[in-house]
Amino acid sequence: MQNTEQRFIFQVDVNSAFLSWTAVDRLRKDPGSVDLRTIPAAICADPDFSRSVVTAKSIPAKKYGVQTGEPTRQAMKKCRTLKLVRADFGLYRRCSAQLMDILHSYTDLVQQISIDEAFMDVSALIKDAPPAQRRQAAQQLAVNVKDTVRERLHFTVNVGVAHNKLLAKMASDFEKPDKVHTLFEDEIAGKMWPLPIGELYGCGQATSSRLISLGIKTIGDAAAADMEFLQQQLGEKAGRYISESARGIDDTPVSPQRRKAQSYSNEETTAENITADNYQQYAKPLIRKLSASVAGRLKKDSTVGSTVTLSVKTDDFRRISRQVPLDAGTNDGKIIADTAWALFEKLAAGPEGLFRQGKEIRLIGVGVSHLSEDDFHQLSMFDLMKEDQKYGKVRDAAAQLREKYGQDVIFRASDLEKKKKS
Repeated sequence: MQNTEQRFIFQVDVNSAFLSWTAVDRLRKDPGSVDLRTIPAAICADPDFSRSVVTAKSIPAKKYGVQTGEPTRQAMKKCRTLKLVRADFGLYRRCSAQLMDILHSYTDLVQQISIDEAFMDVSALIKDAPPAQRRQAAQQLAVNVKDTVRERLHFTVNVGVAHNKLLAKMASDFEKPDKVHTLFEDEIAGKMWPLPIGELYGCGQATSSRLISLGIKTIGDAAAADMEFLQQQLGEKAGRYISESARGIDDTPVSPQRRKAQSYSNEETTAENITADNYQQYAKPLIRKLSASVAGRLKKDSTVGSTVTLSVKTDDFRRISRQVPLDAGTNDGKIIADTAWALFEKLAAGPEGLFRQGKEIRLIGVGVSHLSEDDFHQLSMFDLMKEDQKYGKVRDAAAQLREKYGQDVIFRASDLEKKKKS
């Protein structure tokens, strides 16, 4: 593997992506409207703001303590002037595609890791610079990427610059927005080690809480800790990761190929709670709609799936799922919908279902997993029986012809040349 100090990796991260993309779109449609990025504003997925959660927030909203993932009701209590706007995921996909087009104009080595983040390996663009000037050249290139995005697409990104993906990601999370930050190996002690352990990329809340209880409060503390001790406390794999990451060690390559989806799913919070009295009216069309969306994505990717999953969230915020295997892979919306509806009726309306327990449902999701390519899928037993019946009739007809006219009356096309030569 290439020496990581010879690599130059960018991590590009859109600043407040959903909110920024919404703001740009609103300004494009109405140049006189207020820029959501300049006021306390938040994006919500649910059209009923009172039931939704914050999916993105502006910097002014952050100053009021508004947090991503919190209920909008709670956010409104923190900031009564908070402007709430419904999410537009079709718009976000288009903005993401435009961003990736710009990144690919620099290099083919682009690894998209989410709708608003990507790694770039720009080593080939830096290699001709004198060794002593390569860091500066990389930083100038990062500024060019950042400015190009802002000038063409009118939203901002942060770019982290480093010799590996881990450090580039850490650098891009430094001060925002519209910034370029470096984090090379000789900068780790000054820039990364003083940070709280919870800010180490890949260190989750449970792990950071455990480390803090052990007296490891900063990334530098973790870097100084004995790896064997960390493995004893966190497990072999997690302990090694924390130890190496805290010291800036990472040799994973930028992989242009995204991992194939393991499943396709879609879910939606209901306009009103679904109950035993209204589930036929509200749940059935919603399941059809979600199934059609999933089927459309499967077909677009020439993929079929052989397991259907139905998930719900109850009014006490419990998430419950049920799934069933199919006889054969499918991307047919009706098959998916019928299967999901059967699962819903049993889970919610059955003799021991959620409605009998006094529960109401506020979210429904439909998913398909166990995927395979659409150009080849295993036939079900029913399909095989039909094929056998069809070819059985052909065999019976052939037998009758041979009995009447002789065995040589019917032969394979591949044997024709042999008969001509003989």
